[in-house]
Amino acid sequence: MRRHQDDEIHEHDRGLSYDLPVLARRRMIRLMAGAGLVPLVGCSTDDDPASTTAPSTTAPSSTTASECAAIPEETAGPYPGDGSNGVNVLKESGVVRSDIRRSFGDSAGGTAEGVPLTITLTVVDVSSGCDTPKNGAAVYLWHCDREGAYSLYTEGVTDENYLRGVQETDENGQVTFTSIFPGCYTGRWPHVHFEVYGSLEDATAATSITNTSQLAFPKDVCDTVYATDGYSQSVNNLGELSLKTDMIFSDGYDQQMATLKGGVDAGYTASLTVPV
Repeated sequence: MRRHQDDEIHEHDRGLSYDLPVLARRRMIRLMAGAGLVPLVGCSTDDDPASTTAPSTTAPSSTTASECAAIPEETAGPYPGDGSNGVNVLKESGVVRSDIRRSFGDSAGGTAEGVPLTITLTVVDVSSGCDTPKNGAAVYLWHCDREGAYSLYTEGVTDENYLRGVQETDENGQVTFTSIFPGCYTGRWPHVHFEVYGSLEDATAATSITNTSQLAFPKDVCDTVYATDGYSQSVNNLGELSLKTDMIFSDGYDQQMATLKGGVDAGYTASLTVPV
């Protein structure tokens, strides 16, 4: 039987050792930028610590040339499955796919249940002012299930590999994944992890990551989704969090807040532009 997410908190807390170096670097960059020593790496209003209002559900997902900046670099966390901490799903046959709801392979057969979610990331070239899509790049995307468990890692789903997949970007720089809305586990705002690679060959070889970041969800949509069956624990967990206190998004999330459309019956679509 899968353990309750509260029983997993000590494992999720292992991610802090991964998170702190990245967070420290981001804050140092902002301090140096304020002194005129380095260019800014973000285009958001992250430097305003007094801001507590989350972007609206329909916040723009595109980036104008004048605001173009690389997606903030974040930790992959303790459960990436990319070979960096043991388990590696990227070299497995079947990982290149758009529908990530089911596990693949002979030893796995589970399906992640939850409110349908389609995630579209548009990867663009930051050196071109974000005007040029990155055709032929690759994205590895993963997230927890509605109970806050990560396949390959969390007790009860270590034999599963659902909610993980790789896609090659098309001529528009886009990848699209069919998934479910992730739950909210203790200590973290609802999010999706992703890594960008220069090519599909690099991604399936688990080498040469160019960018690692996370996508955030607006609170109003989370509240709506978590009122449905299967997400009851997420209601309590989200009630104890805010974007301002989240260990990843507390220093800014404008570039990482997805645009959400849809509803719980037909499902949601989430979109985000990813300058790299």
